[in-house]
Amino acid sequence: MFSDFDFDVIQRSLPYLFKEGMTFTLTITFTAMSAGIVFGTLLALMRLSPFRPLATVAGAYVNLIRSLPLVLVIFWFYFLVPWIGQWITGAERPVLVGPYLSSFITFTLFEAAFYCEIMRAGIQSIPRNQVAAGYALGLTYGQTMRTVVLPQAFRNMLPILLTQTIVLFQDTSLVYVLSISDFLGAAAKVAQRDGRLVEMYLFVAVVYFIMSYGASYYVKRLQTRLAVPR
Repeated sequence: MFSDFDFDVIQRSLPYLFKEGMTFTLTITFTAMSAGIVFGTLLALMRLSPFRPLATVAGAYVNLIRSLPLVLVIFWFYFLVPWIGQWITGAERPVLVGPYLSSFITFTLFEAAFYCEIMRAGIQSIPRNQVAAGYALGLTYGQTMRTVVLPQAFRNMLPILLTQTIVLFQDTSLVYVLSISDFLGAAAKVAQRDGRLVEMYLFVAVVYFIMSYGASYYVKRLQTRLAVPR
């Protein structure tokens, strides 16, 4: 079966695949994770806000994004937002966003909706008497959230946040539709250039499996360490 398998094409392509492809994949993963958690936490606080219009807007955004395929959001942002920018700014031509900036913004906004629900569950898992105790000490709502609730919520939700980040790492391969040289896109270029599709796509699958499985194993061990004895 593997008599014609060309390992040499993989070896020759390793510097390009990891220096350019994997670097971009990891960059967009950690950027979207960091910005998505911040934006998602703000959305979670908005959804839990007693101010009804604020909660409604945040809920509508989260439900809309979570109901759409990611690849559709990528296409929508890349092709439609430039025209919206032209309409808002009154420019003569569509506002150029570019595939790289478009992918970073799209993944941040998309993942924020999922991180929002994770953080909302984490915040709601904190006993209400701790919030009441913060108010009794004279803390404001913002101070109570920042010093009492959110640190505990992050601890409780850290394994789930990391698990969602693993999913994000896998989903970054969808930027391939914008012809960006992420890890999959770089491998596809080598495969088409050398006519070695089986070798390159099999190698990509193995790398994704090793990295995702390794990260999942770490998350499982972290979850055990963070578990609160009852």
